[in-house]
Amino acid sequence: MNLSALVEEWPVGAACVAVATRTNGVVEVHDAGGSYPWASVTKIVSALTVLDGCLEGVVSLEDEVGPDGATLRHLLGHASGLSMDSDKILAPVGERRIYSNRGIDLAAEHLAAATGRPFVEEMDERVLGLLDMDDTRLHGPPAHGMVGTIGDLAKLAAELLSPTLLMPQAVELASGLAYPGLAGVLPGFGSQRPNDWGLGCEIRGEKSPHWTAPENSPARSGTSGSRAASAGSTRTPGWRA
Repeated sequence: MNLSALVEEWPVGAACVAVATRTNGVVEVHDAGGSYPWASVTKIVSALTVLDGCLEGVVSLEDEVGPDGATLRHLLGHASGLSMDSDKILAPVGERRIYSNRGIDLAAEHLAAATGRPFVEEMDERVLGLLDMDDTRLHGPPAHGMVGTIGDLAKLAAELLSPTLLMPQAVELASGLAYPGLAGVLPGFGSQRPNDWGLGCEIRGEKSPHWTAPENSPARSGTSGSRAASAGSTRTPGWRA
């Protein structure tokens, strides 16, 4: 595959594209240059950071965080009942999947409070540094504030496909189904029953409509956002940022 030749045929001014597979890692990268907002792909990196802290024993998925009765697990799985961007409660804990930037930010704040270090330092040590993602940094909220390159995004995709540096348990928790059966709204694509999600990654399941192609596996996981960058793979993750 020659990505550069392929991209030259696209009717766009510039594009960044990468291919990563489970067996071969990062196969090819076409980089138009520069860094770009990762939007909600940030949530995956933030969740992996928090999950690493859980596996280390610094925090626990059963820690009470957020609304009464909610835990860190609920926050990462968008099942706490919190609204998207405030502390307003829209549903009882564990009864509906509500996509919540606020929930992810609270999860990050919980880890930072437990360690006594800024969350950006936790992320650098637990994820970015391990994967040599030297051109990516958190410049805003843990839910959507990351800025980075296509090369670093490809490194993250390859690691999630076949973890060798991150804890495999963290990857499994992030991409495995949490709170099965919860209905909710998939931003931009309407009500979904069920609205499957892991502790960090969205899971395609049987959602329709969806931002991935209809022939994609129900097991595919990733996230969607509102920016112009995108990433996908042969299995999981599948991202559109």
